[in-house]
Amino acid sequence: MAENPLLSVEYQIPFGEVLPAHVEPGIRQLIELSESNIAGIAASPCQPVFENTLLALERATENLDYALGVVRHLESVATSPELRSAWNAVEPDASAFYSSIPLNEGLWKRLRAYAETENAKALTGPKKRFLEKTLDSFRRHGAELDAAGKTRLAEIDVELSRLTTKFSENVLDSTNAFELVITDEAKLDGLPPSAMAAARQSAESRSLAGWRFTLQAPSYIPAITYLTDRSIREQIYRAHSTRATEAERDNRPLILQILALRREKAKLLGAADFADFILHDRMAHNGETAVHFLERLKEKTDPKYAEENRTLEAFAGHPIEPWDISYYAERQRRALYDFDEEQLRPYFSASRVVEGMFRIVEHLYGITVQKRDGVSVWHPDVTYYEVRDRDGSVLGSFYADWFPRETKRDGAWMDAFLTGARCDGKFEPHVGCVCGNLTPPIGDKPALLTHREVETIFHEFGHLLHHVLGNVEVKSLSGTAVAWDFVELPSQIMENWCWEREALDLFARHYETGETIPEELFQKLKRARTYRGANVQMRQLGFGITDLKLHREYDPAVHGDLLQYCAGILSQFTPAPLPAGYAMIASFTHLFASPVGYGAAYYSYKWAEVLDADAFTRFHKDGIFSPEAGAAFRESILSKGDSADPAELYRRFMGRDPDPDALLLRSGLLIAA
Repeated sequence: MAENPLLSVEYQIPFGEVLPAHVEPGIRQLIELSESNIAGIAASPCQPVFENTLLALERATENLDYALGVVRHLESVATSPELRSAWNAVEPDASAFYSSIPLNEGLWKRLRAYAETENAKALTGPKKRFLEKTLDSFRRHGAELDAAGKTRLAEIDVELSRLTTKFSENVLDSTNAFELVITDEAKLDGLPPSAMAAARQSAESRSLAGWRFTLQAPSYIPAITYLTDRSIREQIYRAHSTRATEAERDNRPLILQILALRREKAKLLGAADFADFILHDRMAHNGETAVHFLERLKEKTDPKYAEENRTLEAFAGHPIEPWDISYYAERQRRALYDFDEEQLRPYFSASRVVEGMFRIVEHLYGITVQKRDGVSVWHPDVTYYEVRDRDGSVLGSFYADWFPRETKRDGAWMDAFLTGARCDGKFEPHVGCVCGNLTPPIGDKPALLTHREVETIFHEFGHLLHHVLGNVEVKSLSGTAVAWDFVELPSQIMENWCWEREALDLFARHYETGETIPEELFQKLKRARTYRGANVQMRQLGFGITDLKLHREYDPAVHGDLLQYCAGILSQFTPAPLPAGYAMIASFTHLFASPVGYGAAYYSYKWAEVLDADAFTRFHKDGIFSPEAGAAFRESILSKGDSADPAELYRRFMGRDPDPDALLLRSGLLIAA
């Protein structure tokens, strides 16, 4: 076999050269190298200084971090039985290694010894914060446990890694296991032409007659929203809401094990529960604060929520079921605002949306984003871009992969492969990626998106900007490595430009005529923005409260069946009674597809939404393309990563603490004074 491409860090990653056969030998070799690096720091006879202690610790696992990121990514976007098997073989060992770092007695002694030196006491800025956060992280991950506690903690981390990987695999396999093929065109009544064409193309790809529907978002959402046939809507709803509960892919026992292990880990490390453990170094700091935050929003949302649901049921003319909600909501929206979101698709070709978004950030942040060819990628759909600063210097690069495949996990996300920093007078560029599962091209037409999908692109690119505009001398404090209730600010604030006429005119043009969105249609979009805003808010609040209750209170011996417990909570946030067997929690990858993820922290989306609603008021005041506001946001937020307390970074940008009512005002749930 040729040299293993995982063994060297490359700025242009050779994705096309990485084979399943490279994974086990490559990762195991890099684990050994990292172990040797850690042992060398712990046993060093030299006087501890920043370079040979903290900086050496940060660099000790760089090659392994990179290789694992590449393999983990490929398993997410281009999986195969061979790659999955290879990943599952090495992930437990990698998890065990990372868990062992804060448990290394010699390394912990070295860090404590360094903290007492004059060199350490003289640190300022990011370096000082790096030392403080490293010491805190080691304590919170078991450095001061006795031998038995350290052994048990390592076992927990390895098992969590295994269980959460299996959870994710089950969701993907369960999603792919469902298909509904309809051969009677009359049963497709109500479905927009774009969705019909996509379903036809899907069937043809499998050499099937008729129209094929799956549980992937670009197929599922139009079907549940537009199909007149109630029985078909019910069928796909039930399939979607019971994913990963089949006997061979049942995630329920995995969730129980994950919750129990997280609880045990928190107790072992001195926290009251997993929420308090996880939120210690986030803006909320503890579970009680997060719960109070969500409950306050619920209290302010309840009246409008009840009103919205009464009017929807009156509009439907009969009691509604869960599979009716999207259908009647769309019909009611059309009736109230004469607005059909499908009217916007011709103006949102994916390529123009992306290029227009690049123009917006050029205005705001003084950067340029340009496509580059001739780079190794994992699929022909993938595009590679380079980001340059106003002086022409390279800030970083990224890969964009926007369309669904059965070898690719659901959802949308941003990931980092390499985090850059200024080193020895030179800047090492960042490398990342943005992924989604958007409406793909159909026939000879370009990919035509919904407005919600446009928001998804802007959201993930906001994360990407946070990564590539990072300018922190300590890599581990750069980019998106921030508190998770702050990390969504850069992503969610980007969505605001999708609602501004001046911004839309840069990219929202009819794919055939080049015309901008007619003013009448734009005004309909704006008027409909807060339609059922209380329901949108309550849905997220329900997920956040369910998450916190699972991680703070749930005990199977006391509260009984997992699905019934979760459904009991979510029923308070759902306009229609949930059916028996409702099992959304079994496919909730945000909570259970990684050892930590958004577990006990799903509230972060709403927390950051308050920040973004408030922060965007500055752009409204100064101008949505204001280079001064853009420069301030780049300097205060995007470039700083976790180099300072996030609350302080926010105050630097806004000059004050956030206004908690900003989100309610934007959502139409509070009338401005």
